[in-house]
Amino acid sequence: MSNVFVVVIGRNEGERLTNCLDSLLFQLIDSHRIVYVDSGSCDLSCEIAYGKGVQVIELDASIPFTAARARNAGWRWLHDAYPDIEYVQFVDGDCELADKWIAISVNFLENNERFGVVCGRRREKHPDASHYNRLADMEWNTPIGETMACGGDALIRFEALRSVEGYNSNLICGEEPEMCIRMRRKGWLIQRIDAEMTHHDLDMHHFGQWWKRSIRGGWAIAEGATMYGSSPERYMVREQISGWLWGLIVPLISIGLTWFTKGWSLLFLTVYLFLGLRIYLYRHHQRQDFTSHSCIYAIFCTFSKFPQVLGQLSYWKTYWRGETSTIIEYKHPSRKGV
Repeated sequence: MSNVFVVVIGRNEGERLTNCLDSLLFQLIDSHRIVYVDSGSCDLSCEIAYGKGVQVIELDASIPFTAARARNAGWRWLHDAYPDIEYVQFVDGDCELADKWIAISVNFLENNERFGVVCGRRREKHPDASHYNRLADMEWNTPIGETMACGGDALIRFEALRSVEGYNSNLICGEEPEMCIRMRRKGWLIQRIDAEMTHHDLDMHHFGQWWKRSIRGGWAIAEGATMYGSSPERYMVREQISGWLWGLIVPLISIGLTWFTKGWSLLFLTVYLFLGLRIYLYRHHQRQDFTSHSCIYAIFCTFSKFPQVLGQLSYWKTYWRGETSTIIEYKHPSRKGV
């Protein structure tokens, strides 16, 4: 096997972590090539990793946890231990690596020297278990080909990773596309190939979890636009404006003018029907999603504008106050955890 090492990050993943590590070992990845970075788990995640024979790093709890910080700790430890490292596969602890992914992705990078990152299809393990799982599975099905960014699971050429000094540890979300922006500025390319990469166990069954996840998305939009909105690609500017428009401005105008218009202004809220229809048509006709799936996606995507704008407001409140941001947790510890 090529010189591939793996960084797994997690927090209270329980059985999900067991499945993750087993999927790596199944692909004949030696345990000494795997490092697990734990962010303050209160279950037996670290013990599970130790039992699999992998290196375990427990992050200092006095410093705010972020996925970016965990990934940086992992690849830097690997580089110190194995200076000749060529590729790093990053995997979230709630994901299982698909069979043959390592061989396929390494082959791509070895035959495409300009590419620094390759990713594939991340699928939800139980998409029919809840609407929220289905939404995530649809969200991760991005177009094949050269792309602007990757997600948390990806194989990265170490040379490219080191050229940008890894992830921005201060970001509580959106750290992958931010790093990809810096990589692309240095000439590296990112590719999504038509191959199975990981199976994710979201295990989301409650509206409150989805709401928090959407707030987190709004935070990522606001922070991304603040950092790179003035760049030529206008990163996250469109998403930021959309959040303010649909999540705050439209309802304020409609409800705020109720008294003056004797209630007629409430009809303005019907514009959400047109927004939802536009999203539905895009998913159903352009992305070829099933009718029922497209309907669910349109409904939740439209409604997500409200928690997203709350996420933007939360970011700006923290920014203006000069406070330290902390992770927005929306997942419960593994129900099958230990």
